[in-house]
Amino acid sequence: MDLVSIILLSVALGMDCFSVSLTQGLCQRNRDPRAWLMALLFGLFQGGMPLIGYGIGTLFVDIVTRYAPWIALVLLGFIGIHMILDSLKPEAQTTEQANWSFVHLILLAIATSIDALATGVLFVANPARLWIAIAIIAMGSFVLSGIGYALGVMVGKRLRLNAGLIGGIILILIGIKICVEGLCS
Repeated sequence: MDLVSIILLSVALGMDCFSVSLTQGLCQRNRDPRAWLMALLFGLFQGGMPLIGYGIGTLFVDIVTRYAPWIALVLLGFIGIHMILDSLKPEAQTTEQANWSFVHLILLAIATSIDALATGVLFVANPARLWIAIAIIAMGSFVLSGIGYALGVMVGKRLRLNAGLIGGIILILIGIKICVEGLCS
């Protein structure tokens, strides 16, 4: 795999991180330094999953490919439904905040990076590019997460929407998108 293909792969994998970070930002009125932790976790998981996929190699690629979309759908669906239910509580209308718990961020990082697991198999034939791909994928996801979060905060400040409700719906839609793409490929 050439360098341009790796960069394009990084952008494609990072778009889920961008979208989820955007929803976190929508739930904020001001920037939160914990967004750096989120971006770091997204980058680490996106970069680490291809390494795991490479380690698994072609041995379990069929199982990973078959169930990864469903895992992403369940995780993002669960988080999205939880956000929607929290946003409908009366106190949520006045104190809307993103969920910054470490467990929540880890679940988001796993859910957005599961599709990256299968990409590790691409490097079984050419392992020389694996480490550069991991670095580019991790950096790309980190940067796209930061951009998505900053954009979400800007939009969230200007529009007084029920961001928890919108964010939950977006997460569910991302889960459905990942699942449909995984099932159709």
